[in-house]
Amino acid sequence: MRRRSAPLASALLLLLLAQGPALAQFGPQGPPAVGVVTADRKPVTETSEFTGRIEAVNRVEIRARVTGFLQERAFTEGQEVKAGDVLFRLEKPPFEAALEQSRANVASAQATLENARVSLARARELRQTGAGTQVALDNAQAQERTANAQVLAAQAQVRVAEINLGYTDILSPIDGKIGRATYTPGNVVSPTLADPLAIIVSQDPMRVVFTVSARAGVELRNRYEGRGGVNAVVIRIRTTDGRVYPQRGRIEFVDTQVDRNTDSLLIRALMPNPRRDGVRGVVGDRELIDGQFVTVFVEGAEPVQAIVIPRAAVLQDQGGNYVLVVDGDKKAQRRPVTLGQTIRDEVVIERGLEGGETVIAEGLQRVRPGQEVNAAPAGGPPPGARPGGAPGGPPGGSAPGGRQG
Repeated sequence: MRRRSAPLASALLLLLLAQGPALAQFGPQGPPAVGVVTADRKPVTETSEFTGRIEAVNRVEIRARVTGFLQERAFTEGQEVKAGDVLFRLEKPPFEAALEQSRANVASAQATLENARVSLARARELRQTGAGTQVALDNAQAQERTANAQVLAAQAQVRVAEINLGYTDILSPIDGKIGRATYTPGNVVSPTLADPLAIIVSQDPMRVVFTVSARAGVELRNRYEGRGGVNAVVIRIRTTDGRVYPQRGRIEFVDTQVDRNTDSLLIRALMPNPRRDGVRGVVGDRELIDGQFVTVFVEGAEPVQAIVIPRAAVLQDQGGNYVLVVDGDKKAQRRPVTLGQTIRDEVVIERGLEGGETVIAEGLQRVRPGQEVNAAPAGGPPPGARPGGAPGGPPGGSAPGGRQG
């Protein structure tokens, strides 16, 4: 046993002697190295993001005004039409016959009126000579008035027949794009049908409709009311394929009531929707489509000066968002901040910083408030580092007193 323990003790002693210099490198070190940035003011386009939907400014359901057989469809489904274009034609002969009958009724009523006027004239002559009675004169006057009213009624029926005949040509009331036809020629159509014959939606401009929470609405109002209100913002949208639409819109309407169910406010904007370059007269020749979902950006028309720092410099705990700034004594100090919009990897600071502060952006996990730090510009080599080597060490990465590998 003694022979075995002697070599073992010698090996342990040699191991402890060899590890002595290595253990020495874990002794007390200086302040932690951190990367800092300056909280500068820079021009920023303020942007708020919402979810919205495209809506046509005008949307018309085409319906028959009279009952009749659908004789012709005069358009191609999906094409753009102009106001006044003929869309459908109904069978005309029944309505033409009704018009002729109404005109005949006018002629008959006019003949009756002429006869009543002759009778009235005769009754007046007889009354003046004493051969006629006042009762006969009164009756003749009443018959003349009745006949005159019948003429007016017959003339009104002619006008109704003319209007109904005109309704056999169903015209487009607006400029826009017409959808599919619900009924084909040969069907009987009437004003009481549940489904319209077709639907037309206007194309340019289109509306962008979106809702904002009541709180966000107040924030937007407070932000822009001193700069011109709705005239101080522009509307941009991003389509579902991720592309930002090149046209800009403007707000045209802000609802006067907050939705009690969702605590939200409806906002409506107008957005140009011209034909795409080189694409005309085909389906999809315009970018925006009625009912389309989009992402809506409410942007300030003019950039503003705001404090911007890296998003990675912002920390959060139960007390809210905060940053660590380096004071004149090279110590890290906590500053509560209120965040604004995020721009890629940067964030706007609305309150908490005045501008010019030195904010820690790198090495935050090694720092506590009140602790002294060794600051250097973020993104550069750590303080005390030598080109090609570790901080404070020789090239090759060996620690002082250690053995090179």
